[in-house]
Parts: sequence; structure tokens; C-alpha cells
Amino acid sequence: MVASTPRDALEVFEQHGGILRTKDALAQGIHPRTLYELRDQGVIAPISRGVYRLASLPELAYPDLVAVALRVPRAVVCLVSALAYHDCTSEVPHEVQIALPRGTKAPQLDSPPIRVHRFSGAALTEGIEVVPLDGIAVRIYSLGKTIVDCFRFRNRLGTDVAVEAMSEAITQQGIRPAEILHYARLCRIETVILPYLEAIQ
Repeated sequence: MVASTPRDALEVFEQHGGILRTKDALAQGIHPRTLYELRDQGVIAPISRGVYRLASLPELAYPDLVAVALRVPRAVVCLVSALAYHDCTSEVPHEVQIALPRGTKAPQLDSPPIRVHRFSGAALTEGIEVVPLDGIAVRIYSLGKTIVDCFRFRNRLGTDVAVEAMSEAITQQGIRPAEILHYARLCRIETVILPYLEAIQ
């Protein structure tokens, strides 16, 4: 299909939920000139470099997570960014923290700011949830797995962040201690987490 007119291009955007990466737009037959014309007219708006969205759509609830999911499809939202999504921290993330496999080249994003953490084995693959945010599938670690990851990175994040999240998850969000222990065993930090878990219960 060749989307030779602005009207055709708009139809392509609508068929894809109103959001397209530049390379996907070109693959769908939208000419670069048409894409930039729509941008200059304010019909589409950039949400990150190379990612455009219909300006007529409601404001995004999760613009940073959506932009990262589109720009870095292999990424999994982790640590404080995942805690914030799960509404389980008083911390305000100033960057999107993502997990990528060891050896993966770090992505270059101008916006939003990101921090890459290298995971491997079960720590990388277990506990991933795929959640629809603003119509885009975003990969993010479950709350139980995120708590365990925060203990793994406690020297960088602070133990208080991990303990606060664990307490909130168990007392307010109904996370079962057994779920946290499951991920703690997979990530081999059960002996670190167990004393904190026993103090909370």
C-alpha cells in the first residue's frame, strides 16, 4: 500500500492506534514528505524521536513508558519505574529504568531519559507482564519480581526503597510473601530478603 496523500496517511495512523514509528510509517507507504507535512501542520506530534502520534488523541497517561516500549521493544520496565507504575513507592522516577540482556547495545534516546540495567537468566526472563498502556503493549516486571530486583540493586537504590515497597505491597496491595520468596529464590537472594519479610509479616 502507498499512502500517497495526507488522508491516506491518517488512515494508516488510525489503523495502528494513532501511533507509529517513522520506519513503520515508511514501511506502510507513507512518504517522508507527507509525514513531515502532517507534523508541521500539527496533525501528528512527536512523543519521542522517530515516534509520532495523532494530535487529536487524548493526552497520554504514560508517555515515557509508551515511548520506551516503541523505541526499545526488548526493554522491560524495572526497579523504581516499575514500582511507580504499580503505585508502590514514594520515589518519583526522573528517568525510565529498563532491563536489557547482557551484551545488548545500549539504546540512544534523547527523550525520555533512560537508565539501562543489565539482567541475565531468570532475573531477566521471569516475572514479565505485558500491559496495555495508552494502546501500546508495554513489558514491565510484576510487583513481586520488582521488589526482589530492588533488593538486588539495594546498594544503588537504597535498602529503604526496597523495604518500603515490600511493606506497601504486602500490607496494602495484598502481595503474598510466597510470591516474593519465589522470585527471591530464582534470583538467589532469599537469605537477604527473608529477615525483612519476616519483620513485615
